[in-house]
Amino acid sequence: MSDKTSGFCRLQRLIEKGGCFPQADGVKPGKFIVLVLAVALLAGCQKSADVAPPPSVDDLLPKQAQPKLQTMKIYLGAEQLDAELALTAEQERTGMMFRTNIQETDAMLFVLPVQQRASFWMKNCPESLSAAYIGPDGVIEEIHHLEKNDTNAVEAAADNIQYVLEVKDGWFTRHNIGPSTVIRTEKGSLSETLFQK
Repeated sequence: MSDKTSGFCRLQRLIEKGGCFPQADGVKPGKFIVLVLAVALLAGCQKSADVAPPPSVDDLLPKQAQPKLQTMKIYLGAEQLDAELALTAEQERTGMMFRTNIQETDAMLFVLPVQQRASFWMKNCPESLSAAYIGPDGVIEEIHHLEKNDTNAVEAAADNIQYVLEVKDGWFTRHNIGPSTVIRTEKGSLSETLFQK
């Protein structure tokens, strides 16, 4: 028998004999234990009511536009953009939220940490955008319209998306850029530029 078990047995015998616990008149030791447990249970319930609820999705979202991010010159066929680079989770989460007056030359390139079935939404984005979902080779796989303030995610059809390029709504159409266009930088491919060891 372990020390814990023998200690428990001694405690139980003390309780049964009424030792070390004061007894109210007419309350037997067994009833006293039930009473103590009931009080402890009620006290535990009271504490759980005071615990703050977990934060909602809205509580975790950015509250304002992020400052302009570091840019990189990218080439889409004959077109050129100075794209802001969303490289960290916080930069990606904020994206173009709260930005107004988006210009024809404004662009943000999201560099995803792993290839995935990208999914973007437009909560807190007061202007519609166009987004190119781009594979690891820098080739545009899909182009999507992202409706302003839409909280429904626009999911890629492909599961190998490594980059997403957001621009002013309709930019790709106005500049004759479509799927299969390769995006390059001054240093070569997106992969060579952004994932060089």
